[in-house]
Amino acid sequence: MKKILFFAGSNSSKSINHKLVSFAATQVAEHKVEVITLTDYKLPMFGEDLENEKGYSVELRMLYNKIKEADALVISVNEHNSTVSAYFKNTIDWLSRLDRNFLKDKKVLLMSTSNGKRGAASALEYTKNVLPRFGATIIESFSFPSYSENFSEETNSISNEVLLLGFTDVLQNFVHQIEQ
Repeated sequence: MKKILFFAGSNSSKSINHKLVSFAATQVAEHKVEVITLTDYKLPMFGEDLENEKGYSVELRMLYNKIKEADALVISVNEHNSTVSAYFKNTIDWLSRLDRNFLKDKKVLLMSTSNGKRGAASALEYTKNVLPRFGATIIESFSFPSYSENFSEETNSISNEVLLLGFTDVLQNFVHQIEQ
């Protein structure tokens, strides 16, 4: 049994990426899953002066330990102006300063969603290129377009049958890959 950590790269209390990643967690039955909210780990805006002055916070170390304890990660990134949010970038900055290889040996499923037709594809591509620099192995990725049209918050599930099939296929392949 593998331990899989799920989280969204958003700091919005109404994050659709958090809703998508939470749905994904409900679809994995044969492993230990944990969904966290990054806003539970308060991190100030990264700066070298702050790092030199105060070092690394307890909350940063707690988040780092959560990641280290997991066998695999499922991350859903949000998009601001065709890239990842400053919030998620800041989280990555802090983690990578604490340990440049904070994702070493981590298998990752990357997802993204937005209300647009591209489903935050630019943020997804950016993240696919960046996380391997910190040791991650990207196993699968999935961009979920037009969230409000294709996801039912009433039933907490993907309502578009074609997208549900694609999502299920990606998730099943990811789970199969982490079992090896």
